[in-house]
Amino acid sequence: QLQLVESGGGLVQPGGSLKLSCAASGFSLSYYTIGWFRRTPGKEREGVSSISTTESTKVADSVKGRFTISRDNAKNTVYLQMNSLKPEDTGLYYCARAPRWRDYANLDYDHYDYWGQGTQVTVSS
Repeated sequence: QLQLVESGGGLVQPGGSLKLSCAASGFSLSYYTIGWFRRTPGKEREGVSSISTTESTKVADSVKGRFTISRDNAKNTVYLQMNSLKPEDTGLYYCARAPRWRDYANLDYDHYDYWGQGTQVTVSS
């Protein structure tokens, strides 16, 4: 059964850090571009970061310099390291898989065809 499972969310104070994980089962992440998205209060889904199989990356301007995406193919997992968190980063964070033929980093929702359930991140004092 194909699955993408996010973990690592939680409650953190402004300025703090979290590391999200996107673990795959039923397939090898190494063949796919993976993206991280978030749905924040009052906003539609926003592309946060993406990494291709060659580790080319894209990062949204809103998180540039604070968030870093990486992949560990041996662990079949993609990570999102989030530093200097702000209250406006609060939201539900999803990872998604692009079709194999779309192997390039991209922050558009339509680039992806398989989604995880998400993990909640809350930044608050």
